[in-house]
Amino acid sequence: MESGPLVVTFNVGARGRAIIADELGGAADIVYLGEVAANARAGVLSSAGVVLANDIAAELAPDERQLIGGARLLQFTAAGIDWVPILDLPPGLPVAGNSGASAEPMAEHVLAMALAAAKRLFVEHDNLKRGEFNQRSPNKMLRGGVCGILGLGGVGIATARLVRAFGMTVHAINRSGRSDEKLDWIGTPDRLDDMLAAADLFVVCVALTRQTLGMIGARELALMKEDAILVNVARGEIIDEAALYAHLVGHPRFFAGIDAWWIEPVRHHRFAMGHDFLSLPNVIGSPHNSAGGGAWRDVSLRRAVANCRRALVGETPLHLAGEEERMM
Repeated sequence: MESGPLVVTFNVGARGRAIIADELGGAADIVYLGEVAANARAGVLSSAGVVLANDIAAELAPDERQLIGGARLLQFTAAGIDWVPILDLPPGLPVAGNSGASAEPMAEHVLAMALAAAKRLFVEHDNLKRGEFNQRSPNKMLRGGVCGILGLGGVGIATARLVRAFGMTVHAINRSGRSDEKLDWIGTPDRLDDMLAAADLFVVCVALTRQTLGMIGARELALMKEDAILVNVARGEIIDEAALYAHLVGHPRFFAGIDAWWIEPVRHHRFAMGHDFLSLPNVIGSPHNSAGGGAWRDVSLRRAVANCRRALVGETPLHLAGEEERMM
């Protein structure tokens, strides 16, 4: 059956259009919705073979979202789609996130946070500003330690490869308890306690679902080593905010690298903290910018379009949202 066009719902510059055309390889016509007359939008959306979107809440009116039910795929440019109003979409519409699109820069961000924590870079920087020259203050080595990775998608695999180069043993948890990636240990979520107890560095890069919401609370944090490092590049809601703050206050040798926050501008239209994390010396924060941006946006867009092409040529697209990921 012949497919309809690829309908792109967001504004794309000349560079982005060239990438889309190149990656699509002529598999379908391309229609940019921003160039379609208001009275023709309904027809274009109804005939779409695949829809490529950034944020349908901003790009499509509620009644327009119901018009794309015949599409083979609704593909998002973002990796995580927990904030997408999927329940407002036509039932049965396949929906995919751009999982692993920014795996490589995110893995570098994880390592940057881990090294900064292990070497106490920000702590001693502040001490130097006060005239304290703590040359003999102890640092933590990553080499020889255990890196526990919760979630073994693109980011988890990229992180595993980097930390292995630093001489770390790699433990991981995913839903199946299996992977083709070279690992020292892998388990299913019911083995989380074992991984937490072993980890010197614990990396959260799992998707936010009903199952992972609040997965790391006070009990889980208490299982970890006194001087462990936790880095979250996934979603704030996977970790109990109050529990993490209390643990950091009560365990000053424990570090947290927080890239994913509980209330963020993209998902909540504002940034807010329920606790003053940034006043703590054992916290390193970043504004959820681990995905890199810049030139890497080209790679991310290309990966999203490649999945669109799979659907358009009749192949099964990757990274389809399951029931557990349909949060809203």
